[in-house]
This record gives sequence, C-alpha cells and structure tokens, in this order.
Amino acid sequence: MTTVLANIGGRTLGIVAGMGAGVVFLGSALAWALRPPAKIRLIIQQIRAIGVDSLLVVLLAGLFTGMVLGLQGYYSLRKFNAESFLGAVVALSLLRELGPVLSAFMVTGRTGSAMAAELASMRVTEQIDAMHAMAINPVKYLVSPRIVAGVIAMPLLTCMFNVIGIYGAYVVGVGLLDLGSGSYVSGMEQSVQLRDVVEGLIKSATFGLIISSVCCYKGFHALPMATGVGKATTEAVVLSFVLILVSDYFLTSVML
Repeated sequence: MTTVLANIGGRTLGIVAGMGAGVVFLGSALAWALRPPAKIRLIIQQIRAIGVDSLLVVLLAGLFTGMVLGLQGYYSLRKFNAESFLGAVVALSLLRELGPVLSAFMVTGRTGSAMAAELASMRVTEQIDAMHAMAINPVKYLVSPRIVAGVIAMPLLTCMFNVIGIYGAYVVGVGLLDLGSGSYVSGMEQSVQLRDVVEGLIKSATFGLIISSVCCYKGFHALPMATGVGKATTEAVVLSFVLILVSDYFLTSVML
C-alpha cells in the first residue's frame, strides 16, 4: 500500500512540476518576445508556416464541416417545422465552438507536430546547445516568434474556417435541399451578434497560444536520443488536443 501511494504521489509531483516548468517556459518566451529588437522577419516566416501552409487543410475541414452541419441540421429542424433557423444554427455553432476548436485541431496536426519535431531535432543534433555556446538566446530566436505567430495566425484561420463552413451549409441547404436563400441569411442576421464573433476569436487566439507554447516546450526539452523526436512530437500533439478541449470548456463557462 505504501508503494502504491508513493507511486501516485511521485506521478502527481511530476505532473505538477511539468506544469510549472511549462508556465515558466511560456513566461520566458513572452518576456523575450516583448524585449527589443523585435524579430519581425522570423515572426512573418512563422505566420506563413502556421497560417498559409495550414490554409488548405483548414478550408477543406471547414467546407465539409459546414456541409455536414447543413445536412444534419436541416433534417433535425424539419421535425419541428423550423428549417428557417438553419442559418442561425450553423452560424452560431461554427462561430462559437466548432470553428475555433476544429481549426485548432487541424493546425495542431499540420503545423504543431512539425514545430515540435523541428525543435526536437535541433535538440537531438545539439544545435540548441551550439546557440547557447555562441551566446545566442534560443528562446528568443526559436520559441518567441512561433508563439507570437500562433496567436496572430489562429484567429485568421478560424475566420476562414467559419466563412467557408457557412458557405458549405448554404450550398447544402439552399442548393440541394431547396431551403429559401432569404430565410437562411435572415436567420443568421437575426441570431448572430458581434459578441459571438468576438468570443470565437478570443478562443482561437487562446488555442494558438496553447498550440505554439506546448509544441515548442515539448520540442525544446526533447530527450537527446534516437526516440526523442518521435516521443516529443507525440506528447505535444496529444497534450495540445487535451488542453484545447479543457480550455474550451472553461472559456465557454466564463463567456456565457
């Protein structure tokens, strides 16, 4: 019994210590991001890597998510003779929940994993240690631009996800199921408020911060061995998924 309790306590302390180290790492990266000189070129390069390179997969996910919402929502609302609310249901679902969460999942799988693998490879091949030896702060040059770029790029990708998702639902509802175009659009106009858009953008910016910081932390502190890159990448993706869902719940409960 004592051994079991000791193992549980050791694992708990390890989790708490890891969370503390992650928060300290994020604080250090943000502090270096605010300290001049600003690495504008590096930030733009990372915005391209996170935003532009992930655009296609985000648009595809948004299109088919909207089409599925349009199809399922139409037949569900038809049971109550409320097909005219399809536009409102789709828009609110995408703007407040599905848009930020699903686009964050796509970015984690597409760019977050590459981010963790790249930094882990630099750790394994001792490139980060070489930067220390040359008196170059690796956090400022490798981590801070990625975190800033993640916070900037994620809301933009979420906006595109929402737009293409609403259009996909419009194509299904109006083009295939003969729903009136006016009722679809007017339902959105009457139901969607600026607050819904702002809440979705706040969530997406938070998810961008989570993705970039977690993936950078796991890659930066990867074990210097042959399996270090794969282990760091897997842990980064899984932990990002979990934290996205957990933070989504708490953000939703605060914003309601």
